[in-house]
Amino acid sequence: MKRKGFDPQDTKPFKLSRSKIELFCECPFCFYLDRKLGVAQPGGFPFNLNSAVDHLLKKEFDFYRAKSEVHPLMIKHKIDAIPFQHEKLDEWRKNQKGISYLHEPTRFLVAGAIDDVWITPSGELIIVDYKATSKAGEINLDADWQISYKRQMEIYQWLFRMNGFAVSPTGYFVYCNGKKDVPTFDECLKFEISVIHYLGDDSWIEPKLLEIHAVLTASQPPEPNPTCSLCSYRLAANGVLG
Repeated sequence: MKRKGFDPQDTKPFKLSRSKIELFCECPFCFYLDRKLGVAQPGGFPFNLNSAVDHLLKKEFDFYRAKSEVHPLMIKHKIDAIPFQHEKLDEWRKNQKGISYLHEPTRFLVAGAIDDVWITPSGELIIVDYKATSKAGEINLDADWQISYKRQMEIYQWLFRMNGFAVSPTGYFVYCNGKKDVPTFDECLKFEISVIHYLGDDSWIEPKLLEIHAVLTASQPPEPNPTCSLCSYRLAANGVLG
């Protein structure tokens, strides 16, 4: 279904989610079709098991949050922090809400839904993201495609800074790895949990927002991306159809 796209004559804030910024980073042409012309990409399949892990982690950290206590994972990994309590936490976690900031030069209302926030004794916030997978070997952030995870973290850090919070440059990924080497299933999926630190750098976000604005206000769309699977599909289909 076609939806309303960006109108350069409209002075009202234009919502730009964290995921749409990521789409622009991956393929400006697909982003242009979506945010300027209102033609979205086909929807993906829901990751229900990942969502279940996300939900259960939030419940578990909220248990310690309510008591202002340190979570055992923080103790294990020597992280001097506790889960952050804030009246807007539930709002920050909702996909249709999230934490937002109006970027005045572009009038973009940048928004993103976070998983968790911790706080240090000095009052710095630590942005936390939950991930779930099932793979052999060490869990890390070394794969090329995981640049999207790093950008995600940096956008969340930037949003909290723009909202006036003191934010640690170090964020954490709570990474749950489903074990496949257990002898039996027994109606229970077992996980190994890694807590991986990441030193964020949000200096790219401001110029990227200006770049996005330039693309949305240009008279012509950007060129299709030859490394984008959807762009390749469109080009191949156009070639066959003539």
